[in-house]
Amino acid sequence: MNLFIRIFCSVFILIGSFSTIHAAPKPVVIIETSLGQIKVELNHRRAPQTVKNFLKYVKTKDYDQTIFHRVIPGFMIQGGGYDLTNVRRQTRPPVKNESNNGLENNTGTIAMARTDHVDSATSQFYINVNDNKSLNASFGKLGYTVFGKVIEGMDIVMDISIVDTKPVRSLGNDAPIEQVIIKSITLIEKEKEKEKPKQMKKSATPKKMN
Repeated sequence: MNLFIRIFCSVFILIGSFSTIHAAPKPVVIIETSLGQIKVELNHRRAPQTVKNFLKYVKTKDYDQTIFHRVIPGFMIQGGGYDLTNVRRQTRPPVKNESNNGLENNTGTIAMARTDHVDSATSQFYINVNDNKSLNASFGKLGYTVFGKVIEGMDIVMDISIVDTKPVRSLGNDAPIEQVIIKSITLIEKEKEKEKPKQMKKSATPKKMN
């Protein structure tokens, strides 16, 4: 009987922990660029490892003073990998592909860039400026991991997507002629509002009747 109670309690605790994780507010980051501010909500429920990896780069300021080095109108804007001198930044080990999480490469979503190897994403990300269905996972094939969406500043994203570009040897064929700088990416800490207990009004002491 005692064993049954212990098992029941353990399961109850696990369920409670799982519910707490899923009830936690989604983290939000501010991407401060030379053309304006972009606010992005990260989906840590659908892409937990990808969001964790992205936030490591955010918290250690690895994205600060980098550039959007690849810009293709009607497709996407890509950044997070090169500094202001067009030199590639050092990265951490790649993160496992989570593209089969049900999130699609639709307009305004943020996703991880990678090579032809499905598990090769490190620091570079892109924001879709169109519904890019070809980048999604399909039956028996992994795609590009979407891990959040723009919630403010989509006009800034679209402005970036139409800047003039030119070939740059270290960056490829679609580098902005005038650098679009990622000044910083900052995590907004969300805290659950704690309800303050209501103070009971002290009732007046009843007067004694003579």
